[in-house]
Amino acid sequence: MSSQDFTPDPDFTFDFQVYDDLGEHQRWSTWLDCEPLCRGPEPRPDWVVTSQGAIDTELGILKTGKEADVFLLERADPHAPGSGVVMAAKRYRAPEHRSFHRSASYTEGRSMKRSRDERAVKRKSTFGRQVAAGEWAVSEWNALKRFHELGLPVPYPVQIDGTELLMEWVTHDGETAPRLAQTRPEPALLASYFDQLRDAMATMAQAGLVHGDLSAYNILAAGERLVIIDLPQIVDLVGNINGMDFLMRDCANICGWFRQKGLESADEHELFGDLLAHAF
Repeated sequence: MSSQDFTPDPDFTFDFQVYDDLGEHQRWSTWLDCEPLCRGPEPRPDWVVTSQGAIDTELGILKTGKEADVFLLERADPHAPGSGVVMAAKRYRAPEHRSFHRSASYTEGRSMKRSRDERAVKRKSTFGRQVAAGEWAVSEWNALKRFHELGLPVPYPVQIDGTELLMEWVTHDGETAPRLAQTRPEPALLASYFDQLRDAMATMAQAGLVHGDLSAYNILAAGERLVIIDLPQIVDLVGNINGMDFLMRDCANICGWFRQKGLESADEHELFGDLLAHAF
């Protein structure tokens, strides 16, 4: 039988699509490279892109910090127009370019799975600094998942891959939502913002958790909704000997800012007592 007479069995044929070569600031989606536990909790939002043919395109830097930088990253399948999404990619710095200056007081009461890693971190060796970067990334990942499951207003955690976290890009009117410190809310909105934060802090306290670094600089104002960010340092209220101090400091930071903006009823001692009532 000649090749012209051959008809392939349909059970052994398949369709395929050809993808163009990647550009300078592109990579294949890392979604499938991550283990299931390193992907966001279910049910996942509809906007999460899980296509094997998706491409990640870096769009530029959003924020720099002492321990991590945040970039904007678009994940889209070129053969599925309109399905792409822009996310925030938080990348903890390489050992030679960062300083975990706050870690001792925040990590009190925490334990690492391997004693060798813990000893290396305490010695501040090169390997120890690499472990520290990974530990802080994992800490923030776990905090985002925990807070999301508690119904707290945090960005949805998409995935973690090494020292890179991908999460929801919080926007307002198509732009990055401003930090609360950059806003000048009217009295009614100011009062609503305070109520939202008080409720969120009460939910944390009830779960035995403290943000540990809460201020108007790590809260985003997405219109009438507040979103809490920067969570690697969350503290166990009871397990950490500094837990109560951190809670009081969070209360003082929040109430001080709200009083400056005109909400005279914001009192850190009253808030602290209210949160303790939820915790115990």
